[in-house]
Amino acid sequence: MADLAAVKRALAAQRIETPSWAFGNSGTRFKVFAQAGVPRSPQEKIADAAVVHKFTGVAPTVALHIPWDKVDDYRALGEYAASLGIGIGAINTNVFQDDDYKLGSVTNPDAGIRRKATDHLLEAVDIMDATGSRDLKLWFSDGINYPGQDDLRNRQDRLAAALREAYDRLGDHQRILLEYKLFEPAFYATDVPDWGTSYAHCVELGEKATVCIDTGHHAPGTNIEFIVAFLLRQKRLGAFDFNSRFYADDDLMAGAADPFQLFRIMYEIVRGDALDPAYGINFMLDQCHNIETKIPAIIRSVLNVQEATAKALLVDRAALTRAQNDGNVLEANSVLMDAYNTDVRPLLAEVRADLGLDPDPVRAYRRSGYQERIVAERVGGQQAGWGA
Repeated sequence: MADLAAVKRALAAQRIETPSWAFGNSGTRFKVFAQAGVPRSPQEKIADAAVVHKFTGVAPTVALHIPWDKVDDYRALGEYAASLGIGIGAINTNVFQDDDYKLGSVTNPDAGIRRKATDHLLEAVDIMDATGSRDLKLWFSDGINYPGQDDLRNRQDRLAAALREAYDRLGDHQRILLEYKLFEPAFYATDVPDWGTSYAHCVELGEKATVCIDTGHHAPGTNIEFIVAFLLRQKRLGAFDFNSRFYADDDLMAGAADPFQLFRIMYEIVRGDALDPAYGINFMLDQCHNIETKIPAIIRSVLNVQEATAKALLVDRAALTRAQNDGNVLEANSVLMDAYNTDVRPLLAEVRADLGLDPDPVRAYRRSGYQERIVAERVGGQQAGWGA
């Protein structure tokens, strides 16, 4: 049986990073849907992130996306976040929304465009220095649509050169998180399409380069928990981008499409003793709340990750190991399913009460009046959203 006191301590210590862009307007390829009360500045995004932490107690950092969160003084932005009780998390680069990047950014056949893209990566490290951020988050939309459009190997060489330059710019306590994506917007070949490509580049770079797993960036049916287990064994799992997908990369709320998958992933984290923040994995949400209200959706996502984690912590690992070693297939599966089928909401309510929080963060937020206040106050200006 799991030690409930230890489970509660682990849950109280859990850390989940929120993304600044999730507080802004988003949508589909066809329409970005505006909502009342959406932030108009990086400061207002940070203020909303601080509210999520206030009600959940486990979301003390917010990731930034440059240039969406561009300001004149990043040190002051970090100080503003600190004044609200949170910190600046990963700095995400954007080399996919400029017209110059039509044929790629760091893998573009044009050396001048590659230079522009690589300089942006270096700019992001400067921002890390100013804000105290540990993580440089890299995702490249680079790829090609047609056979013969460009040389596949040359593009890998160009990618490696840009990654090396960014890696060499890192400080002692900074690192690269290299994300991957199976397809989109490139349809024939993506330059970083899978965890193996990301892993290979990270190994080539050095110990300060790790893989970021976006749970929506895989082919249907991919065994993501196997990838988690492998990368943990190699000590190369640096971060998650938690979200859900039904078909392609939908960026829906974490745990919405397949909560059992999220549980299986979190079990591998627990089994690998990698849940403690000291291990270094950045558990971040990467979601777009297109039709649902932003802050309650982000709070709900945090709760979904917490619930999957609680169930993973409740797995009777001793019993599971015995069944596995005995070759008792049904019993091993039963042990896992017993934990998954446990209603952990009362346990998490106790954890929040012990932290001095309301046991139901979503309802507490609704009662707070914050949503009504930002709708009334955030009138005029330019709402944040894709490209802003």
